[in-house]
Amino acid sequence: MQPDHPDHPDDPNQPNDPNHPNLEGRGRGLYARWLESPDLGEVELERRRLAAALRKLVVAVVDTSMTVDQIRRVTASVEREIRSVTESKETISYGGYRESALWGGDPHAQFELSPVIGRANPLAPPLDLWERDGEVHGRVRFSVAYEGPPGHVHGGYVAAVFDELLGAAQSLSESPGMTGTLTVRYRRPTPLEVELAMRGRISRVEGRKIFTVGELRAGDQICAEAEGIFVSIDVARFVEMLSRRRGRSVTG
Repeated sequence: MQPDHPDHPDDPNQPNDPNHPNLEGRGRGLYARWLESPDLGEVELERRRLAAALRKLVVAVVDTSMTVDQIRRVTASVEREIRSVTESKETISYGGYRESALWGGDPHAQFELSPVIGRANPLAPPLDLWERDGEVHGRVRFSVAYEGPPGHVHGGYVAAVFDELLGAAQSLSESPGMTGTLTVRYRRPTPLEVELAMRGRISRVEGRKIFTVGELRAGDQICAEAEGIFVSIDVARFVEMLSRRRGRSVTG
């Protein structure tokens, strides 16, 4: 059962068509977080550009032969820019969501800084997600920066995208929770630099536990499968966590 998804440009950092017919209902709300929209101002768009540039820098660092002098020049340049950015000692305002598991259909949810799906976070591949017919679909392309076995993705990153995919799927249960158990079965090595398709859904709900299943494919081949159990979180607890995090954003 291979996931299908909207057409998209080769550059994963570019926006897709917000009016695509597949982007309907709650799925549109989830997927629209990666679109150019009125919610994203100039600063946010420039952060996306910066993150994309930093991803390319990381690939160059791990995949390019350099002389000692070249390394020193690049290091000095990067350190200089870090000082210019951090001299204000102000942290970014926290938006409340850095993973899709807890979005719960919130139309104002932003995931720009997620380490898995955030287009403004250079750590993210990033993974794209959208909902269709009660299932969550995903696509991702891992660069050499995520290499584990030669020519293939490190298993830890495969687990990370499954956690995000299944977290998004369980959020459609109307009682979003947090990961309790994540089990990944690695069927075959996952290739680098290939568009990978993912699919996840809720299999059943038992009380506070939400059971999910998913798969990751490279073309017609299943590379990995996963099962996740999520535990619905009390709203008051989430509000407390959010309050503490926002407090840290203010105080630094």
